[in-house]
Amino acid sequence: MPALPTLPVEPSVLLLWMDLVGIFIFGLTGGTLAVRHKLDIFGVLVLAMACALAGGVVRDLMIGAVPPATFRDERYLWSALLSGVAAFFGHRWIERVSRPVMVLDAAGLAIFAVAGCQKALAYGLAPLPAALLAVVTAIGGGILRDVLVSEVPRVLREEIYAVAALLAAVVVIVGTRLGLPELPVAVAGALAAFVLRLVSVWRNWSAPRAPWS
Repeated sequence: MPALPTLPVEPSVLLLWMDLVGIFIFGLTGGTLAVRHKLDIFGVLVLAMACALAGGVVRDLMIGAVPPATFRDERYLWSALLSGVAAFFGHRWIERVSRPVMVLDAAGLAIFAVAGCQKALAYGLAPLPAALLAVVTAIGGGILRDVLVSEVPRVLREEIYAVAALLAAVVVIVGTRLGLPELPVAVAGALAAFVLRLVSVWRNWSAPRAPWS
């Protein structure tokens, strides 16, 4: 297996923007959930930033991209901060959408899974570790968000969740191995995860459970 690079790999423009969009969307889920729990503006901002940034920080630490991109590029912090402000002042508009947190969470999950897999592959990881890192990137922020408001993390209690992130990673890995263009592969992976997540909620699909549990 090739050695990991000793210097940080510069992210592609696509990867950077996927990170920023994913951060903003996940931040909205954290901020909206904080408003639902009647937290003050400081609590909303903390929950939004924790939800938005945790997965990416863990990803970067695990692949040796230190310091994490969050602390090397202030656009990451600004995106998370702005998502918290948007949730605080715009939560009534957001709540008009049917099941807003679930829909936003599905979008953030899909984008972060693709971004996590792409960055892992860029750092020379093999397909299986890259797929696992994609899942960690996608679910890390959501886990921290739910724990901070004393809820059981969705990845442990809801329908297809981590499996959707894994599907996005598989699409990215296959597309990369086939030499397909980066943007169409990223879009296909994100759409696959997003659709699977929404359909699983609509159809009440769930991952297999132990017999007689």
